[in-house]
Amino acid sequence: MTSASPHDRSRKDDEDDPVEQMISRTGCTELHYAVQECMAEHQDWRVCQDQVRAFKACMMNYQNARKQQLMKQHQTSAESKPS
Repeated sequence: MTSASPHDRSRKDDEDDPVEQMISRTGCTELHYAVQECMAEHQDWRVCQDQVRAFKACMMNYQNARKQQLMKQHQTSAESKPS
């Protein structure tokens, strides 16, 4: 009997998990899984620093891009309001 991968995206559990949904919107899902897999294999976060750094950088890029997008939307809506 073969067991399913813990990151099998066809699983119903992941569809209901708000953390999984949030991470999937960032574009950093594969890096998140790499951290999880490293931790599962080594049970030592110090060994997984490369994966953690890559995931952190991806999340920071997403957050910065999102902040820029929100600032542009705010500026656009402020400019379109009559004074």
